[in-house]
Amino acid sequence: MYDQIGKYSRKLISDRSALPDRIAFAAQDDAVIAAGDVGLARLASAVLERLNCLALCAAAPALPFADFLLQRAGNNEQEIVPRDTETRTFLHDIPILRHSDLGDDPVGAIAHVLGNRKGVIVQGIGIVASGALTVEQAFINWSSVFHSTFIKYLEDVLQDGFKLPDEAQAFDHFRTKWLARLTAEGLIFRNGPLRDKANILDEMARVGRYTVERGLVDSFFGNISYSNGDLLYISQTASSLDELAGCIDPVPFEDCSTVGITASSELVAHRRIFETADCRAILHGHPRFAVVMSMLCDEKEHCPITDCWKECPRVRVMGGTPVVAGEIGAGGIAKNVPPVIGGPGRAIVYGHGVFTLGRADFAEAFQALVDVENWCREEYFRRFDERYGGS
Repeated sequence: MYDQIGKYSRKLISDRSALPDRIAFAAQDDAVIAAGDVGLARLASAVLERLNCLALCAAAPALPFADFLLQRAGNNEQEIVPRDTETRTFLHDIPILRHSDLGDDPVGAIAHVLGNRKGVIVQGIGIVASGALTVEQAFINWSSVFHSTFIKYLEDVLQDGFKLPDEAQAFDHFRTKWLARLTAEGLIFRNGPLRDKANILDEMARVGRYTVERGLVDSFFGNISYSNGDLLYISQTASSLDELAGCIDPVPFEDCSTVGITASSELVAHRRIFETADCRAILHGHPRFAVVMSMLCDEKEHCPITDCWKECPRVRVMGGTPVVAGEIGAGGIAKNVPPVIGGPGRAIVYGHGVFTLGRADFAEAFQALVDVENWCREEYFRRFDERYGGS
């Protein structure tokens, strides 16, 4: 159990999502064990003892966005509701606990909320998330809350500006210091077309790791595939893109087998893209600025549609990349992405992420993912500066 705690603590650090000295995990073994920051580990252990789950992660985010969202929320608001797909699918909403909500029993207050939610923002502490069966799940849920609050805060700040004394300075630090330059430089890709199974599996695992290391997806979201004749190789559902060895399914291209039962939930979308586009490689990530920008629509004020993420019939274009709505799985994504992605080799799904193509190999798909996110990042700050002035 300690090795799992160490592994996912290191992941939070390598992701740059949590402060290195403010991370703790607790887990149920024969007894509750904990590691990390002493105070947070003590808190995590005490909360875990009151829950019917196996693990807990308590950590302070490397960015103050979650706490800013808590402070910006109205006094009567008990949760934050980001509009991105990860929140809608996995979290539903993100509860918040202020100092006043913790009272004399902060452990009990946190445990009460986590009894029916996967994660909570606690003022002065950070994000606390549970894992029903594994330490890995606690890490996933913590990362999901970080991802969703990142997107929600950027969306709110662009719309409403700063409201708190410390926001402008923190935002400038985020913009000039925390954000890393996005590039494919220094990465090695196999030239395609790839025909050998071992080479395909190795390349998919390598590119999946690149995608996580370059910050283009949280490790447990997104997917990757490669088409080789009659077989479609695709990452398994709930697999980590930076640990794909043994987690890639070869699925018959014709939908005539149950082999794909463990494949990514986007298998139908990948198959239809391969059927309609001249490509062999597909990469799907959740780069954060692309997610934010996809939800900004100039016509929203006058549009009668409320569930934009699944019902919008328009194809918008951002920096030459089409943007479409669509539910995950066999829903709207499988219907709406294939008709628009073939020409530009890239498409953005509202609130969800980016699909990119490689005609023969993954080099083109990866570069396209980088290019889309870089354009969205630049456009976000262009709009911010236009509205509020440069930093």
